[in-house]
Amino acid sequence: MKFSPATLLPLLMAAGSNAAPSQNSPRQTKPPTVYLAGDSTMARTNSPHNGWGEYLSRYLTISVVNKAISGRSARSFTNEGRFAEVERLVVPNDIVIISFGHNDGSSPNSANDNGRSACPGTGNEVCKSGKTGETVYTYNHYLQTAGRALIAKGAKVVFSAQTPKNLWQNGQWSGNYEPPRFVPYAAAAARNVGSGASFVDHYQAVTKTYQRLGSQKVNSFYPVDYTHTSPEGADVIAQAFAQAVSRDFNGTTAVKPYLRNPVPNVFN
Repeated sequence: MKFSPATLLPLLMAAGSNAAPSQNSPRQTKPPTVYLAGDSTMARTNSPHNGWGEYLSRYLTISVVNKAISGRSARSFTNEGRFAEVERLVVPNDIVIISFGHNDGSSPNSANDNGRSACPGTGNEVCKSGKTGETVYTYNHYLQTAGRALIAKGAKVVFSAQTPKNLWQNGQWSGNYEPPRFVPYAAAAARNVGSGASFVDHYQAVTKTYQRLGSQKVNSFYPVDYTHTSPEGADVIAQAFAQAVSRDFNGTTAVKPYLRNPVPNVFN
């Protein structure tokens, strides 16, 4: 049977539409999800304050799931199984941002151990809880153990320095002092974990932001105490994080490709 060009073309088009996809054709990949692990400065909290993690999605093009919980430290977040929960949720290429430090100080050796304090040091040091006898590890041990487990699942991990407290207390600038020890500890955690981990000096970014904004504005961010910010303050802190990522503070992180344009400009 002979076919004219007019009748052959529709047959060829129909055959092509039913053909199996080429093995070389690109596959659509699911965008990553960002998971947040941290304390009240990152978590969703009750009015009149809120955590910066609740505003981060405004500055990213991908979904953000906030698993931060008020009052937690790297130790208690581990012991309560919250890192394990995030580990179960992540799939390859997801991103986990980890930020602790506000509740990790003091000593676990006391009979009044609060269940949050890490053992002093940055390595394999161990302590015993003076209250329960629990073996307590260092801040870095908890962060690095979590980071390695998440990376083993295919996730990328961003260790974010803790945010500063109000640096304009009583109208006096205090941002020129050394940051809390957990800021360099978080940077060391990223270095020790290695491939798949990165560090953002969120403390420095917020410090620069607060210096630029001045005393009156920054004090308005702290309606209750010197640690927990209002929703407006939390939003500014989220913007500082996004800008720090865009500027490659301490190196490029997995978050950078997903910044929403225009990127905030809250510090010089």
